[in-house]
Amino acid sequence: MVKQRLYFSELSPATYKALVNTSLTLDKSSLPKAMIEMIFMRVSQINGCAFCLDMHGKFLRANGFDSAKMDVIAGWRLSHAFSEAERAALDWAEAVTNITTSGTPDTLFDALKAHFTDAEISDLTFAISIMNAFNRLAVSLRQ
Repeated sequence: MVKQRLYFSELSPATYKALVNTSLTLDKSSLPKAMIEMIFMRVSQINGCAFCLDMHGKFLRANGFDSAKMDVIAGWRLSHAFSEAERAALDWAEAVTNITTSGTPDTLFDALKAHFTDAEISDLTFAISIMNAFNRLAVSLRQ
């Protein structure tokens, strides 16, 4: 068992609460909640956040997300289980998460435009960014 380094939610309660509240605003997005949670799962896989993988996996299973599809999120590029919209969102999630090497190319952004409104792209990018923030807190401070 890994020992938590710092209890950031207790040490920085106002900042932590603000981040949680920011994530809750995504509930008002027109993006399906299952898509947001799928993106949270993929970002957490990339960042190796066991706490978040457990939490978002439980949410997806409890809300009827296809278990076979969930099993292959990490290998989505080689799977036929994902729609074109989901593939564009997953590609964007990987690019934003790995921004120093990806540079978020126009080709990926253009693929999003074929499936999502500007507001949805903005919400999707916020979702990716928020999950990266949570992952970085949880992984670095060993939640």
